[in-house]
Amino acid sequence: MTRGGHPKDRSETKRKCIVSGEVCPNEKLIRFVVGPEAKIYPDLGHKLPGRGIWVTADRASIEKAVKKGLFSRGAKMKVSADDGLADQVESLVRHRLLQAVSMARKTGRAICGLEKVKAALVSGEADVLLQASDGSERGKSALRPPNGEDSRIEALSGDELGLAFGRDNVIHAAILSGGFTDRVLFEAGRLRALGKTV
Repeated sequence: MTRGGHPKDRSETKRKCIVSGEVCPNEKLIRFVVGPEAKIYPDLGHKLPGRGIWVTADRASIEKAVKKGLFSRGAKMKVSADDGLADQVESLVRHRLLQAVSMARKTGRAICGLEKVKAALVSGEADVLLQASDGSERGKSALRPPNGEDSRIEALSGDELGLAFGRDNVIHAAILSGGFTDRVLFEAGRLRALGKTV
């Protein structure tokens, strides 16, 4: 909250990327912090204590920051960052996407199954189409995303989607209009920028 009692608009907050030097909105960046033993940790929720070090949310920028030792410059002290930091960030973003889909399901804003998804797409209820990355191309081509290709997500396997829906395997799912569309698309966009097909 701001001093006037109004909710703080985090979309207006901007930070500088230590790799490109560009000033960008927070949602375009990944926050890192210095943790125990002067090691760099990703802070995707922007909640860990300490000075934030910001890097553009894509694989190339994170890898360059590690390779060139730019985290030490950003932290103003000698720090270490794992060579696999970009993979670690990708794994965390994938987990956050799964959490968002799972939360949408628990609140009734996500459905799965070919016929249910098809009906939601036809009625205009669906905002996002999720299809398993390991599903058959022929089966997936039968469904069209509701709002262009940016509303189709193919980053998760059938087992991963199944986990989000409490089933063994899910090939077709949809996020219905409501409070989870933006979060699911945001995390999917981050995953896309990290070099994964979404």
